[in-house]
Amino acid sequence: MVRLPIYLDHHATTPCDARVVEAMLPYFSHVFGNASSLNHRFGQEANEAVQQARLQVAQMIGAEPKEILFTSGGTESNNLALKGAARMNLRHGNRVITLATEHRAVLDPCRRLQREGFDVEFLGVDSLGLADVQQVEDALTPATILVSVMLANNEIGVIQPLAALGKLCKSRGILLHTDATQAVGKIPVDVNELGVDLLSLSGHKIYGPKGIGALYMRSRNPAVRLEPLFDGGGHERGMRSGTLPVPLIVGLGKACAIAAQEMPRESERLLGLRERLWEGLSEQVEGVSLNGHPEQRLPGNLNVSFADVHGEALLMALKDVAVSSGSACTSASVEPSYVLRALGVDDDLAHASIRFGLGRGTSAEEVDYAIRETARAVSRLRSLSPVTMGH
Repeated sequence: MVRLPIYLDHHATTPCDARVVEAMLPYFSHVFGNASSLNHRFGQEANEAVQQARLQVAQMIGAEPKEILFTSGGTESNNLALKGAARMNLRHGNRVITLATEHRAVLDPCRRLQREGFDVEFLGVDSLGLADVQQVEDALTPATILVSVMLANNEIGVIQPLAALGKLCKSRGILLHTDATQAVGKIPVDVNELGVDLLSLSGHKIYGPKGIGALYMRSRNPAVRLEPLFDGGGHERGMRSGTLPVPLIVGLGKACAIAAQEMPRESERLLGLRERLWEGLSEQVEGVSLNGHPEQRLPGNLNVSFADVHGEALLMALKDVAVSSGSACTSASVEPSYVLRALGVDDDLAHASIRFGLGRGTSAEEVDYAIRETARAVSRLRSLSPVTMGH
């Protein structure tokens, strides 16, 4: 029996795992001390919990605890990494390289840097969504100080060749940042194997609480230095002032510990469900196409376009299935996804794209229900007005 509505939008956010909530609860009321008040037991207990969480986050990505800074989430981590590294290294050069398919939390800080006078280049990707390492190499100049490439794309789930980019950047002495918000907890992530100097992650994408994230900042070879975004009491080694939200930090640590333990089994299960979803849609719906690389993608991600159907209309028709559209809505117009445009998907198909995000709670029955409902909705929308869809 499928309980409605069903949630297939796990790239947008995830429910907080009950084990995470349980771990957090004492820190709201019983262990309520300020983690910076180390002169009494209340503060010391809070600080111990923070350090334990720092270790859990570090272990998840192959880092050392001292290399983990707590932030309010992926957006802040990206802003601190990009603006902090660019401004700190301005005397060495002013060139920054990123991809046109990055999340807005990378693109917009990069545009801010452009307005400050930095030379930012937004590189394209191939038709499967992959960056070309040679193209990145060709874009490097002696003035390049920072490269930022996301590990896994939030829309199409494509996993970038980050280890190759890491070797390239290391050989040139250029810092490499990755927005790993969608990747951490879903695929193995090791900062040393990838060769990254800065890595952003967020709690609410891995069944942790909203409002908490972390930035990995390499401590040696090279020792990364950043200009802080704001000033205050010098918390987090002066990189991120502000009273630490101990319950949220505990929740992020617990979420990382659970993900590290369960990921191998979970990713295999999600991969099976994704294949079941794709096969079902392919069999039951004509004119369906996959966006992004067929294999080199997150196990729970499926981004598909349906010819002659408008994505927004399809979303509304799927009232008992929570999925998201590739379109970014603005009040004046509905733009097709800039990520799909970068892949060369034409506007009509880009408008007709749906992202399915499978997660920890997704069952085979829910996938089968989603297939049936999607096939029914597409068929109905096409019969209504196939010619005018998307115009």
